[in-house]
Amino acid sequence: MDTDWRTMMDLGLVHFMAWPELIKDQGPIVETAAQIAADDFFGVLEVRRSEDPEVTKALKQVAAVSGLNLGVGAQPGLLLNKLSLNDLDDDRRQAAVAEVKKSVDFAAEVGSVLVACLAGPDPGEKDRPRAMDLLVESLVDICTYAGGKGKDGPIWLSLEQFDRAYDKRSLIGPSEEAAVVAYRVSDSVDNFGLCVDLSHIPLLDESIEECLTAVKNDLIHVHVGNCIKRDKQHPGYGDNHPRFGHPAGENGAPELQRFLETLIYVGYFQNPVPTPKPVVTFEVKPLEGESPELVIANAKRTFRAAWVAM
Repeated sequence: MDTDWRTMMDLGLVHFMAWPELIKDQGPIVETAAQIAADDFFGVLEVRRSEDPEVTKALKQVAAVSGLNLGVGAQPGLLLNKLSLNDLDDDRRQAAVAEVKKSVDFAAEVGSVLVACLAGPDPGEKDRPRAMDLLVESLVDICTYAGGKGKDGPIWLSLEQFDRAYDKRSLIGPSEEAAVVAYRVSDSVDNFGLCVDLSHIPLLDESIEECLTAVKNDLIHVHVGNCIKRDKQHPGYGDNHPRFGHPAGENGAPELQRFLETLIYVGYFQNPVPTPKPVVTFEVKPLEGESPELVIANAKRTFRAAWVAM
């Protein structure tokens, strides 16, 4: 494509996936953030909230000096603590809501306008309608809280789809059901949308076109990456975000090209979004024996190849 992608989007990186030790709020958080901030290929870094005030202060400084925008992922706090926004037990559900609200507070502190989260496990067909109701209730609660937290407007909540059958076994889930949840939440609040991850589309047993067409009206946030679906014995099986083009994986440059072309077709880059530009964030993870730096370089080369081929 002849168009400069920088006029259409900001490319980002999920910080705590590229350096997996960071998911527990440990390790070289500030140093690696500064490394990405120094690379003007990236306009966004998605970080997890830190409980260390000095780390928070340093991340703000990195972003301010470099011009990097920060996004906040609430997924680590939910997953590590086994918390679910659709838990049938109200005390546990409220604990999940409180965890995401902490990420909203962190977003307000570091100047982010977007917090991503995920639904909890699917309880099965019998309890699924009740779990859907509870998920909507939780999301409306968090969005109402986040509405007054931003400096220049509301902080937005982005619900990321995950698989229901392979790994995370999340309630959301199938794209058509994600769209229904978005419709119900947006009936009560104005600061909510969906995040689609190319990595998860094969695990949803959907095509790129099916997924993006279903959620196009609610899409405010995009992740791209790879997954391993066919080899259950592979250590990277499931939702583990191996590098693009991995021999056992599902996504490489051709799939990323098709995904980007479909994003254009469904209007993602023209739709209003809460971020300065529409965001396309790489979610890639080094497998054993691989370095974050080389996996990130792979993602950048894959994007360039996909873009040139469009």
